[in-house]
Amino acid sequence: MQCDYFDAGICRSCTLMGTDYDSQLAGKLAQARELLAAWPDAVWLPPMASRPASFRNKAKMVVGGTIANPTLGILDANRHGVDLTSCGIVSDGLRIAFGPIAAFITRAGLEPYDIPARRGELKHVQLTEAPDGQLMVRFVLRSRDSLGRISDHLPGLLADLPQIAVASVNLLPEHKAVLEGDEEVPLTAIDSLAMRLGDVVLHLRPGSFFQTNTAIAAGLYAQAREWTDELAPAAVWDLYCGVGGFALHVAAPGRRVHGVEVSAAAIGSARQSAAEAGLDVTFAIGDATAMRASDVPGLVIVNPPRRGLGDELCATLDASGVPAIIYSSCNAVTLARDIAAMPAYAPRRIRLFDMFPQTDHYEVMVLLTRR
Repeated sequence: MQCDYFDAGICRSCTLMGTDYDSQLAGKLAQARELLAAWPDAVWLPPMASRPASFRNKAKMVVGGTIANPTLGILDANRHGVDLTSCGIVSDGLRIAFGPIAAFITRAGLEPYDIPARRGELKHVQLTEAPDGQLMVRFVLRSRDSLGRISDHLPGLLADLPQIAVASVNLLPEHKAVLEGDEEVPLTAIDSLAMRLGDVVLHLRPGSFFQTNTAIAAGLYAQAREWTDELAPAAVWDLYCGVGGFALHVAAPGRRVHGVEVSAAAIGSARQSAAEAGLDVTFAIGDATAMRASDVPGLVIVNPPRRGLGDELCATLDASGVPAIIYSSCNAVTLARDIAAMPAYAPRRIRLFDMFPQTDHYEVMVLLTRR
């Protein structure tokens, strides 16, 4: 795809912008194959391609400029706002929402935060779009000082953007390079965004992680379900379960599924989804790396952050006796390291999912079985 921001040197976040999409996908597959070349017997399934444009369901926009003319986008080298509201990788629904949100910032008198001067109130606006077009909007503020004005003008924003289902304020008083703080103030009666993926509805609360590419996320979950049904385990553990995407997709009559995640918001979302669907899936707030193999399931699903599983969890899994592992990774380097640290397992099938077109990032899912 072509991007005016990239061509002008304004934004270079999409490092592969301008490269033919088929070439992007081929390059990612070649890199993944090279990183996992130590296991030549594994069967590589065809990669799952993405739409090259308008694929992102989430936008985390830095707010800059002034009250009268706010910018939504990124910061330049001088830490001033650069507007990216025509970004071509975000969904059409998100791009449509940027204009009314900028107008709302002006009407509500929300002063954009000036990092060099350490002055202002509104730091970020975060938006997420569900498959049905509904939106979650979060305003990241330094304090509660603007809550009254936001509440006063919120009906106007909801009239302009009736697709907003969830709105909240996140409080981030500190001057530091993070996207959000610990305290969330709800602005709407509904507190979770329903993400329908096929026959499963995942509830997403503010602060919960969800894959940025809805179509590819659905592909990941479908692949995990296929492999799980083939293995037919009586019990499944989903570590780093997030809002329960894998756990809820592999649930089946007679199968015990348990998810573990450190985020309380994500576990709340997962429990809500399971209850509404009537699924026999349990979730617990906890550290996935502290897993103990006292009650060995038939399958463990892991979807860790980019840093991977780490030595402790790899050693625990390797000694556990679990018959199979499904490992979904957003970093093939740490994936290869972790597989090497679990010599009791061998990769049987591997598939690449292009979660992040226009960049060199991608997701890889591996089915490992005990030797």
